[in-house]
Amino acid sequence: MKRKALIKMGSALLACSVALSAAVPAWADRADSAADKLTFKITTGSASVWMNGKTENIAKPYLDHGTVMVPVGLFKRAFGTEVRLENSDIVKVMYGPHIVSMTIGSNTAWLDGKKVKLGAAPAIVSGTLMVPLRVVAEGIGADIAPGSMGALVVSLSPSETSVDEDDPGIDTDLGKTKIGNSYYGWTINYPSGLLLGDSERDESIVSFSDADNTYYFEVHTSDQDVKLGAEDLLDMLVENAKDAGQLVVDRGSFPQAKVPYARIIVKDADGTFWENRMYYGNDRLYEVYFADLTAANYKDLKKYTGLLDSFNIGYNPLDKTIKDLSTVKNGMRHEGNDDYGITLDVPAGWKVDNANMFYESKSGSYLKLKVSSSPRGSSLEQWSEELKTWVKESFVPDSYQIVGTSPIEVSGEKGLMNEVRYNYGDGWITEYEVMLLRDGYRYYAEYSAPEDQKGDIAKFKDLMKSINIDFKVVSGTFGTMEDDSFLISKMKTTTKQSKTFKYRIDIPQYWTANQDKFEKSTVDYQFTGGRFLITAEKAASLEAAVNQLKSYYTEAAKYQKDFKVEKTENITFAGVPAVSLTLHQIKEGIPYSARQIILQKDDIVYTISASLNDANATAAQKDAIERTLNTFALTGSK
Repeated sequence: MKRKALIKMGSALLACSVALSAAVPAWADRADSAADKLTFKITTGSASVWMNGKTENIAKPYLDHGTVMVPVGLFKRAFGTEVRLENSDIVKVMYGPHIVSMTIGSNTAWLDGKKVKLGAAPAIVSGTLMVPLRVVAEGIGADIAPGSMGALVVSLSPSETSVDEDDPGIDTDLGKTKIGNSYYGWTINYPSGLLLGDSERDESIVSFSDADNTYYFEVHTSDQDVKLGAEDLLDMLVENAKDAGQLVVDRGSFPQAKVPYARIIVKDADGTFWENRMYYGNDRLYEVYFADLTAANYKDLKKYTGLLDSFNIGYNPLDKTIKDLSTVKNGMRHEGNDDYGITLDVPAGWKVDNANMFYESKSGSYLKLKVSSSPRGSSLEQWSEELKTWVKESFVPDSYQIVGTSPIEVSGEKGLMNEVRYNYGDGWITEYEVMLLRDGYRYYAEYSAPEDQKGDIAKFKDLMKSINIDFKVVSGTFGTMEDDSFLISKMKTTTKQSKTFKYRIDIPQYWTANQDKFEKSTVDYQFTGGRFLITAEKAASLEAAVNQLKSYYTEAAKYQKDFKVEKTENITFAGVPAVSLTLHQIKEGIPYSARQIILQKDDIVYTISASLNDANATAAQKDAIERTLNTFALTGSK
C-alpha cells in the first residue's frame, strides 16, 4: 500500500541535459600520444582541455574525495561516445561494446554488467553532469597516463568503436524524410546523419544529435489544460531561461503562425547557444530545445531555421514519409525491469519508473511490483494474513474494509489476491494485492485506484494479463533479498545517533526514510498516514523558536477554518525543559493531528515533529510514535 504521508508531497522531475561546450581558442600544448589514438588532456581546476589536436573549454574538473570529476560530455566530444540519461538519474556512457552505467548521487556503478564501487558519485554541478574520470575512461577501454604539470592524459583507440545495428539512425530508414511521435502528435524534418537519443522513460522527452556532433536538440511534450497564446509562451521561455542562469540574446513571438509559438536564443554558462521554442495545441505544451555546439554568435543558428520551422503539431498516420518514434500500441507501452526478469504493458501517459517498478496515472492510480525473499516455511495463505494484519494495524476500523481473498494466475503461476478498501479521509480507494511464491521468492503486485476512477479500476485485469515473469532470472541473480518494510514488526527499531547535533534515538524499522543522514540538520521519516521529523539548529534561541512557531500557527488559524492548536504545554523532555504543541488540521480533505516538541541544549535547538492522519491513528501507530519519542536522548557536549 502506498504510504500516503500527512501532507502530499509532489515529486520534482530532474530535468538534466548533458552540457556540451563550444570550441574556443586557448593555450597551446601538445600531449605525447600516438597519432592513431583519440586523446584529451585535463588538469584539475582548469577549464582548458587539449582535445585531439586543439584546445577547448569545459566545466572545470575537480577533486571529490580523491576522485577526479569531469563533465560527462567530455567523453562524447573527444571520443564520440554515446551518452544517455534514463529515468532522470541513470547515466550511461557507451562506446563500442562497452557500457558504463551510473546513478546520480550513488557510489555504485556497473561496468559491462559488473558492479564496482565509486570513490565519488556522479553529481550535477552548476547544471553540468560531472562523473568520475578514471572509472568512465577505463570502463570504455581508454588508458590514463600522467602528463606534465599534474595533468592527466586519456587516450582511446578508435578501432574499438563498433556500429550498433539496432541504432535507430536516420540513414537506415530509406524513404523517410520526417520523424515524429504518433501518440504525442508532432513531426519534424530531419537531415541525413541524425541520431536518435534515449526516450525510454515515457516518450514525452526525445533527444537527437547529428553524427558529426555539431548540434543537439530535444522535443518535450506535456499536458496543458489552460490555453496559452504566443506572448504567454514567450514569457514562460524567458522566465525559464532566467531561472537556469542563461543569457537571453534574442526573442520573439509569432501569434499569426499556423500554430502560434514563441522563440528565444540563449547563451548558457558554458558558452553554448540554444534556440528554445514553445508551441501550444491539442491541450499540450510542446517545447523544442536546440543547441548549436559550434556557434560563436547567436546569428549562426539561422542556418537551422528551416529545420526548426519544420516542427509541426499533429501526426498523419497515412504519411509514409514519417518515421514513428512512438512505441505505444493500443494505448499501452511495453515496460519492464531486466534485473528481475519482469515485463508488462502500461497505459500510455502513466509515469514510468522501471528501476523501482512503479507506474502511476495522473489520477493517482498506481501499480507497484516488488520481489523479496520468502521466509522459510512461508505460504501464500500466511502471507495473505500478514497483509491483512498490516491493514488492520495501519487504519482505524471505519477507514478500511477487507473485501476478501481469491485465487489468481499471473504469468502462468497460481497465486492469491487480497482485495481491500481504505480511506485516508479524502475518498475511498480500492486496492488489489497480488501474491506469488516461486523458488523461495515472493513476487508482489499492488494495484491501487480511487473508486471514482472507474476506468482505472477496470484496467487491473488487463495489467495482470500483460505481466510476464522469467522466474529463472531472480533465482539466478539474487541471494537473500530485503524484507518488505511494511511487514516488519512495529516493535523492531534501529538506534540512530548524531555526533554533530549530540543526540540519539531509536527509529522503527518499518518507517521509510526520506532523509536519514543524522549529521545533517534535518532527518525525515514517513509511514502509512504519518511523518516524523527532527530538525536541529545551532546558535538559535528556544524562546525565539517557540514564538516563531506560535506566530505561524496564529496566522494559519486566521485563514484555515479547520486549523486548531489544541494544547500548549511546558514539559520536561529528554531531561531538559521543553515546549509541546498539539494541533489538528484538515489538509486537502485529510484530517490529521500533529505534535511538536521544542527543546534546547547548549547552543542547539531541537524541533521534533510527529504527525498522523486520523484514519491511521491506530493504537499500534500511536504506540510506535510514543515509543520513538521516549527514546530521544541528548548525548551531551563533546
